[in-house]
Amino acid sequence: MNNLIAQIEKMKPFFETVSRNKYLRAVKDGFIAAMPVVLFSSIFMLIAYVPNIFGFYWSESIESLIVKPYNYSMGILGLLVAGTTAKSLTDSFNRDLPKNNQINNISTMLAAIVGFLLLSSDPIEGGFASGYLGTTGLLSAFVSAFIVVNVYNIFIKNNVTIKMPEEVPPNISQTFKDVLPFAASALLLFFVDILIRNITGTSFAQAVIEMFQPLFSAADGYLGLAIIYGAMSFFWFIGIHGPSIVEPAISAIIFLNLDANLRLFQSGEQAINALTPGIQYFVATLGGTGATFVVPYMFMLLGKSKQNKAIGKASFIPTSFGVNEPILFGGPLVLNPIFFLPFILAPILNVWVFKAFVDFLSMDSFIYFLPWTTPGPIGLIFGTGLAPLSFLLAILLLVMDVLIYYPFFKVYDKQQVEKEQESASLVATETETNDDLVIAMNENEQSDEKNVLVLCAGGGTSGLLANALSKGAKEYNYPINSAAGSYGAHYDIMKDYDLIVLAPQVASNYEDIKKDTDRLGIKLVKTQGKEYISLTKDPKGALQFVTNLLKEDEEVDVHTDELIKGGI
Repeated sequence: MNNLIAQIEKMKPFFETVSRNKYLRAVKDGFIAAMPVVLFSSIFMLIAYVPNIFGFYWSESIESLIVKPYNYSMGILGLLVAGTTAKSLTDSFNRDLPKNNQINNISTMLAAIVGFLLLSSDPIEGGFASGYLGTTGLLSAFVSAFIVVNVYNIFIKNNVTIKMPEEVPPNISQTFKDVLPFAASALLLFFVDILIRNITGTSFAQAVIEMFQPLFSAADGYLGLAIIYGAMSFFWFIGIHGPSIVEPAISAIIFLNLDANLRLFQSGEQAINALTPGIQYFVATLGGTGATFVVPYMFMLLGKSKQNKAIGKASFIPTSFGVNEPILFGGPLVLNPIFFLPFILAPILNVWVFKAFVDFLSMDSFIYFLPWTTPGPIGLIFGTGLAPLSFLLAILLLVMDVLIYYPFFKVYDKQQVEKEQESASLVATETETNDDLVIAMNENEQSDEKNVLVLCAGGGTSGLLANALSKGAKEYNYPINSAAGSYGAHYDIMKDYDLIVLAPQVASNYEDIKKDTDRLGIKLVKTQGKEYISLTKDPKGALQFVTNLLKEDEEVDVHTDELIKGGI
């Protein structure tokens, strides 16, 4: 098994390159930016249709009123994602362009929205049709964003723009600079729309869905689900954020299926599509990638190792809310040969059992969208509309995951107990070393106030370190402000920080984001798994870690000032 892990690790650079792909990242970040819309709209679906389970139905007029916010938000998700994806991709292209010749991301957003409407909407009397402006138009949204940004890149990179005299204000000059790439991208997409309509007789949005329909069907099958969620766990096991690679490939499918399920449910039919956001959040990744919901409880309640018990106590709360990095890196589970099989197998068996309940017991699949931080069993029950069988399924999945992990956990726990017996003084030594950490907190040694931003993939893991850092700063009255953020949603706020810390799950993006931080003069550091988790549990250590990094910058600045004063 160790040889297998060693071979897998050799492939890590390739997978990291894939995860940093500009287009995959743009799709993921585009969805992250639009997530408030999805969460907001789902509230109204819950209000409108959950009461049906208890035999209560709103009148048609009241129901129509309740779902109006949904139709006016989720109903135009494709249009919004076209803009957010274009902005994300523009930011990626701008990293490789001179600072004085950047692509205007506001202009690309507008152009992508216009292009999306050309590809997805049919003219009707008094306006245009909205049938493909929502989730059904997501594939068209990506195509529009990709084409628009590439056209802009060609024009801006080669200075094919309308140049105005220096006397003209910058905002006016920027408007004329954007005219040619805006026109070229819009006309190109208009031509694509005309071409597809003449060939297929349908809009581009409908044609592309029909083209990928066999793939959608295959992905929703048992083999497709196993490949998708087995791959997601596999990538995480070797230390790469699996969703960064897998999610962009299925993002359109899962929201199309969720929308289709809701329509089926509203019409009184069974919601049959398994591949939805809910199956990922609350079934395949029940408690986080690897279906680890039960693992911290096993460490805490069944473990004989003191270390395992401590890790379980520290990680069961965040893991219950889908933030499982404390157990992934604290256990550790990732790159631990003992847990390779259950880490891959549990998610696959979970989705197969879920699909069997849908296929053979006629349980409704997910019809509502809930935040990924919702505790898994609760998300499963509410996401399927409080389906009676979902209560049974939630219990069954938890029991099954315990049975899958238990034999491997016992082997690992036994190993840890033996190690602890061999080195009984290790914990005391580490405690003494930690107690020796001294942070100068005297008034005279305090520097100016510093701002630190911690980034992870979704904002949950970064919050662990940001909170520890805030606690340490408050305890020692040190002038440091910390905040948590998600990679992809940080571009517009990073200029306000002095230091950015990358959590392990986004450490592979270090080279990309360093281009941004270097341009802004911001310190950037990436962290490793165990290092990061130990800092989240040690406010004093987190503060020491950050102050050391900031102190390095201050020493460089002082040295530079001395050189300047010396005339060098």
